[in-house]
Amino acid sequence: MFTGLVEEVATVERVVSEEHSAHLRLRAKTVLTDVKIGDSIAINGVCLTVVAFDANSFLVDAVPETMRKTNLGRLRSGSRVNLERALKLSDRLGGHIVSGHVDGTGTLIRRDDEGIAKVLTIETEHSVMAYIANKGSICVDGVSLTVMDTTDKSFRISVIPHTGTATTLLSAAPGDVFNLECDVLAKYVEKLLGVSQSGDGPQSGLDIDMDLLRRTGFA
Repeated sequence: MFTGLVEEVATVERVVSEEHSAHLRLRAKTVLTDVKIGDSIAINGVCLTVVAFDANSFLVDAVPETMRKTNLGRLRSGSRVNLERALKLSDRLGGHIVSGHVDGTGTLIRRDDEGIAKVLTIETEHSVMAYIANKGSICVDGVSLTVMDTTDKSFRISVIPHTGTATTLLSAAPGDVFNLECDVLAKYVEKLLGVSQSGDGPQSGLDIDMDLLRRTGFA
């Protein structure tokens, strides 16, 4: 698990593609201070396993499903990526709960100035938009952010100066693709409602409907 608080921006040193998979070597510093083989590190919000490392870099493998669902296939030698080590139970949860399992990708379609902030408008498919709510949490390329507002096919986020300098978000141009992970709560609520209402499979034991969610502030 992660929090969506990026620890460092690293550089892709080498990409070796193989049968729709890839081996990525990344040059880093902060995440290497206590790294071990088998550790989980989020790369642009994608949870990957460290399979080798040295004093200046580490290696991860990306399987075909990861390449299909994320923007990792667009990475090249010299690309910059956001890194975060897995959450410790003793850490503060400064962002929100992030699994590192990407739901889909979104395309940057607009960038605007608003006071000290940069506002990014990101378009994505309906299956992802269904889980994105106004003022809810969203993870964009591994960065925990708050959704400003939404339309049927896009949403906006506001990037403060610190986040802009500590991540790769503001280096993106219209047309660039981000990894998106929606708030896990929305997916579990949908699952519970589906089990409760369909009558198929084991019952959840919870009498949950939209009226209950509205009264308790979840909808």
